[in-house]
Amino acid sequence: MILVTGGLGFIGSHVVLSLLAQGQEVVIVDNLANANLQALERLEFITGMYVPFVKIDVRNTPALNKVFEQYPIDAVINAAGFKSIEESRLKPLEYYNDNVSCIMSLLRAMQRTGIRNLIHLSSLAVYGVSSLELNENTPLNYTYPNPYIKSQQMIETIIGDTFRTDNEWRIAILRVSNVVGAFEHGVLGELVPPLPKNIVPLAVQVAAMQRDAIELQNHADTLDQTTERSFVHVLDVCEAIKASLYWLQQQHHCCEVFDIAGEISSIQNLLGIVANVTNANIKTVEAAYPFEELAQTASNSQKAAEILNWHAKRSLKQMIEDEWRFYQNTLNFK
Repeated sequence: MILVTGGLGFIGSHVVLSLLAQGQEVVIVDNLANANLQALERLEFITGMYVPFVKIDVRNTPALNKVFEQYPIDAVINAAGFKSIEESRLKPLEYYNDNVSCIMSLLRAMQRTGIRNLIHLSSLAVYGVSSLELNENTPLNYTYPNPYIKSQQMIETIIGDTFRTDNEWRIAILRVSNVVGAFEHGVLGELVPPLPKNIVPLAVQVAAMQRDAIELQNHADTLDQTTERSFVHVLDVCEAIKASLYWLQQQHHCCEVFDIAGEISSIQNLLGIVANVTNANIKTVEAAYPFEELAQTASNSQKAAEILNWHAKRSLKQMIEDEWRFYQNTLNFK
């Protein structure tokens, strides 16, 4: 059985659906800070199965211990935590407390119960370096002044130090780029809050005439002065996790990092694709409060291709089409 922390969030819920489709048994843990029970209802509707769910905060180690005691868990996929680079500047204590405390509590519970198989979902931003050619040998820039990025760097350090204490650990850290998209049939996707933290949900709100415009940073050192990012379909991420689980089963003692990235696009170009897919004008205004951000973040994911036999299959256009289809379904549902 596989424990998915943050399993009712955008990425976590798709991971759960993917695992269930493979015939795996899954138990979900989530505190519903960035999710709601509608995702659980959709999972059970799609699969026609009861999906075990425990509402706890991963930081609550005694409660987490009880989950490990109650279920025959043999692997963990950690998708819990706060993930907004911009929001972390405004709420640094929340990000350090949530993200770092989560991994410490999880590792302690795993250590206590003898479970040594872990996939941790990190971020391509963890490098703290501006480049379109990031790879796993790129040194992390520990001086980059962003709490989210620093929290992910701390998490990877904690995982690495823990790994070295016990020769039974099998760990894969997936440094994932910006995740977009939805399940193909539009029944599961990103449940967009009224005030989204990411660019694509903001853009679809404009397309649906729920928002007038997007604030756009346009002072990056790039061709069109908007940041350049790698985007990956959520289902491609699920396939990377599937490949990682299979690979871990063949290992004895490992802690490996893999970049999981897809198509590269500037934010300006991304908004053009959203406009084309939604047949709407995505109006932008200059950001009122500019802030420093990495101009470029992308990787070719060569190590994942060579070792996991994984590569991103879905285009950015398909990501937007799938996300827009799901968003329209949620509007109609309301």
